[in-house]
Amino acid sequence: MTRPGVVITGVSTGIGYAATQAAIASGMHVFGSVRSEADAARMRADFPKHFSSLLFDVTDRDAIESAVLLVARELGAARLRGLVNNAGIVVAGPLLSMPMDEMRRQFDVNLFGVLAVTQAFAPLLGTDLARTGAPGRIVNVSSVSGQFAFPFAGPYVASKHALEGLSGSLRRELILFGIDVIVVGPGAIRTPIWTKSNLKGMASTPYAPVFDRLTAYMRQAGEEGLPVERCGELIAKILTTPRPRVRYALVRNSLVNSVLPRWLPQRWIDRVIAWRLGLKSRSATI
Repeated sequence: MTRPGVVITGVSTGIGYAATQAAIASGMHVFGSVRSEADAARMRADFPKHFSSLLFDVTDRDAIESAVLLVARELGAARLRGLVNNAGIVVAGPLLSMPMDEMRRQFDVNLFGVLAVTQAFAPLLGTDLARTGAPGRIVNVSSVSGQFAFPFAGPYVASKHALEGLSGSLRRELILFGIDVIVVGPGAIRTPIWTKSNLKGMASTPYAPVFDRLTAYMRQAGEEGLPVERCGELIAKILTTPRPRVRYALVRNSLVNSVLPRWLPQRWIDRVIAWRLGLKSRSATI
């Protein structure tokens, strides 16, 4: 290969698609994972040069291993420039009525899938010392939810908090191989993720009265979110900049949406959220 290679998971839409576009424009060859042959064909048509499709789900270890063999053949003796763990899902709803199977599904994709893909591609990134070139980088796509607990998104919030912790530990372990681990924590981004979460189950819970406010808030957040291209460009920059930071927050007005929520008293933030969503205690004043 004449271009450095990067593996990006979940490239069919949203951040993964934008990251593919930006990485190719930055001089890389992208190996992008999708879950259907139809999506693979569409991506190859959209990117006829410097793109190879990988067909796997991040929860399917055998399919991941097959993808590793394909990438290894393409790389020859070279190392990957990077691995971007982007694939993810949103499981939403009140935690008290959340089916445990749904909770496990959330972690299977957003956390265990990330680790499975990372373990499988680690030799191509640099743990195989026989390969040539500089060690690669791992970019884990987290969320503002990785540091802020939004109500009714508990499974997603928990998985992203866990991903942030996993990323920190992994970064320090991989110092041995010179492989860096960087977290990207986007806020609201204009992607299909805002329409993929299902909150309809709230109608049969005590939280039914806040359903309309919550869905309106999510719709507004999606409409006012940053262009997805911003996130794709940031990921490409992380893969090429000499000294990246360990975490990047990508939000509108970072002071209000990133810094202050972590420094203000949490009880005060509780009250703001309760007021905004119309959450009124049935037994006491919050």
